[in-house]
Amino acid sequence: MAYPVVVIGAGAVGLAAAAHLLERGETPIVLERGASIAQNIREWAHVRLFSPWRYTLDGASVRLLKATGWQQPDLEAIPTGGELVEQYLKPLSELPLLRSHIKLGAKVTGVARQHADKMKDARQSPFVVRYENPDGTQEEVLARAVIDASGTWTTPNPMGANGLEALNERVLVSRVAYGIPDVKGASRERYANQRVLVVGSGHSAINALLDLAELQKSAPQTRILWALRKPNIESVYGGQENDELKERGRLGLRLKALVDDGKFEVFAPFLITRLQETQEGISVFGDTHEGVARIETDEIIVATGFRPDWSFARELRLGLDSSLETTPALAPLIDPNVHSCGTVPPHGEAELRHPEPEFYTVGMKSYGRAPTFLLATGYEQVRSVVSALVGDWQGAREVHLELPETGVCCADGDACSVPSRSVTLSLESLFGN
Repeated sequence: MAYPVVVIGAGAVGLAAAAHLLERGETPIVLERGASIAQNIREWAHVRLFSPWRYTLDGASVRLLKATGWQQPDLEAIPTGGELVEQYLKPLSELPLLRSHIKLGAKVTGVARQHADKMKDARQSPFVVRYENPDGTQEEVLARAVIDASGTWTTPNPMGANGLEALNERVLVSRVAYGIPDVKGASRERYANQRVLVVGSGHSAINALLDLAELQKSAPQTRILWALRKPNIESVYGGQENDELKERGRLGLRLKALVDDGKFEVFAPFLITRLQETQEGISVFGDTHEGVARIETDEIIVATGFRPDWSFARELRLGLDSSLETTPALAPLIDPNVHSCGTVPPHGEAELRHPEPEFYTVGMKSYGRAPTFLLATGYEQVRSVVSALVGDWQGAREVHLELPETGVCCADGDACSVPSRSVTLSLESLFGN
């Protein structure tokens, strides 16, 4: 019996995987936990990507769309998350060829081998992919291969400096938002004229800070507090005018100007340990060079990155780096502790391979806890993986990827300089987290 290939997640990379499978004559089943495709992206629809359309379109997906008369957007324009969905991913998902292969509201809760738990050596039986419907009922589908493109958006890192939740973080979760809330739009009333603490030093934190600065113009009593673990704030500004992705470089330039103007109260380094609710708001305690310090705030935005959820793959034989939680072959290429400039060589099926045959993790989740990722990288990953699944090993090995330079190299996250030449990827969690 010919079993389908299950794709977990109907985001940009998951839909690209389905397009490549269809193009190669395979039958995909795309299981999406959300009520609509690209559910995670819709939660940051207000955020503008760093990269123009030419870096955010997948080749197989575009070929399917163009066959139906779809009009390609201006390749040099830079879309928001919402525009990425409405102008590209939604039309792609609605193609008759693809639409019937997508099941929404299907939360994957387990992947295993039929009649064999992880202790058994017989790994030739089909995969059993179990999922939960919105009403709580469960179903299973058999698959010959599984491509996990579920991302990391639903498992953000906590604010505690040791990788754990800060003490009482869960208790005060109603005052904490993760990622990049729409402070100028849907969440404006929550943040206007409040003391707002942003935690983090990546591009998600920068986006949140810049949005709060815009909010402050119409709500002047808004106080913007910024806590980060890095002792050197200069390293946060990135490549600025030397960045080949101008929108990414512009973020650093805008942030530096606001910091120089004193728009933010900056606490660096500030290593958060615990929270305490008070009559006036929240006390945030952290370790500094001078000892324990305290920040008083009303709301907290945690933009400290994301981590993968491997719980549903517990019955599979995974090969994971002990630090990054990605495959051991990919880990040294993307480890922010050891590699400079955001550079990474093109990679595909070979670097994404687990001990479990024909199970692959692609997209942002493939990077584990590493903070950098570019959509174009995910598209090349799925092209290589699908080539391997159909027996085209030459196509799987020939991985090509040209990415823009960040314009910055850092040693230990502090001293930075302009690189001479590099191939880079630095779009954290699609847009910068």
